[in-house]
Amino acid sequence: MHNSINIRIGQGIDVHAFGEGDHVMLGGVRIAHSRGVQAHSDGDVVIHALCDAMLGALALGDIGRHFPPSDPQWKGADSRAFLRHCSVLLRQNGGWRVGNADITVICEHPKVGPHSDAMRSVLAAELGIGIDAVSVKATTSEKLGFTGRGEGIAAQAVVLLVQA
Repeated sequence: MHNSINIRIGQGIDVHAFGEGDHVMLGGVRIAHSRGVQAHSDGDVVIHALCDAMLGALALGDIGRHFPPSDPQWKGADSRAFLRHCSVLLRQNGGWRVGNADITVICEHPKVGPHSDAMRSVLAAELGIGIDAVSVKATTSEKLGFTGRGEGIAAQAVVLLVQA
């Protein structure tokens, strides 16, 4: 008999172009900005990347499979509902839970740092884990590519799942 550690690792990426609007949603937090994002839901790249990481760790597809943009019920939806659904799927598919999450937002603007603790708090509460198990940080792309030109925003997430 061999010993095994019951963990899984998943990673997710999400991107949205900027469009009309006066704010962006990041990690469940409304942040004032000169533009909004073009998206079917609220366009929260942080939560979308996190959901993809959670789903990917269990080979359950991606967020588009579970919340297709073609489905009108998700128009303007609060992405925290997606995160809650993914948490339920973790429990239903082997008793998993998020051990920790590490998220990076990639953009020139808005500035993420002043809002990172609020995002960590929202995400930790939604996931039912301690705030010390959620990292939200940001980087620019040094004015390179679509994020550097201010055309959009991106996020990457990595999660470690553990069996409860």
